[in-house]
Amino acid sequence: MVIFWFFPMARKLRASAAGVAEHIIQRGNNRLVVFCNEDDMKAYVTWLKQYAKKYKVSVHAWVLMTNHVHLLCTPSTATGISQMMQSLGRMYVLYFNRQYHRSGTLWEGRYKSCLVQQETYLLELYRYIELNPVRAGMVNDPADYSWSSYQCNALGKKTDLLTPHPLFLALGMDEKRRMLSYRSLFQYHVEGKLLEDIRQASNKGLALGNEHFIADIEAITGKRLREAQRGRPLGWRKAPRK
Repeated sequence: MVIFWFFPMARKLRASAAGVAEHIIQRGNNRLVVFCNEDDMKAYVTWLKQYAKKYKVSVHAWVLMTNHVHLLCTPSTATGISQMMQSLGRMYVLYFNRQYHRSGTLWEGRYKSCLVQQETYLLELYRYIELNPVRAGMVNDPADYSWSSYQCNALGKKTDLLTPHPLFLALGMDEKRRMLSYRSLFQYHVEGKLLEDIRQASNKGLALGNEHFIADIEAITGKRLREAQRGRPLGWRKAPRK
């Protein structure tokens, strides 16, 4: 049974669901650098592993950039991702402030997230996340960037942080075939409407999927998880003056 949980915050409420994948973005405040070197990245990954395990969250893909992080996760409980990100963010801020003799906030408020329809968008999110260093001009090939999950998913690098999603496992009957199929997905960049849809859903906390998926999520949660249409509704007429 899938259970939905709403987090009581002053800003827009987020929906999270056990067994439904989420794309998560955590940014530095005002685009502040949050990883100054590899030691910082190692510290973040250490706590990500710890709290993903503690709160029963499966991590499928990730990338650590200079001033932000992308994760693709599936929680086993409705509160798992919120608990994981709160604990992770808090521990890393303590580490970062102590390491660099600073105080105050580090992250840009709450992390951003969106629920993802796996059949349509899950593998696209894998590509979107692991191609971040390429889009940023840091590398020409995602295989050349060490702080993403590409080397694990595409090249077989071992890590106990990674939990393959069933759709990833379905790419091939064995590891060699899976990796070959997975690498073939990276022949093309994520761009155009797909790129726009991913960014909009993630930044605005919308559901990323087709109309059927979004309608189902909205019916269960009672929340609007699509972009509100601008302007007056169809059929609107200004009342005549008396």
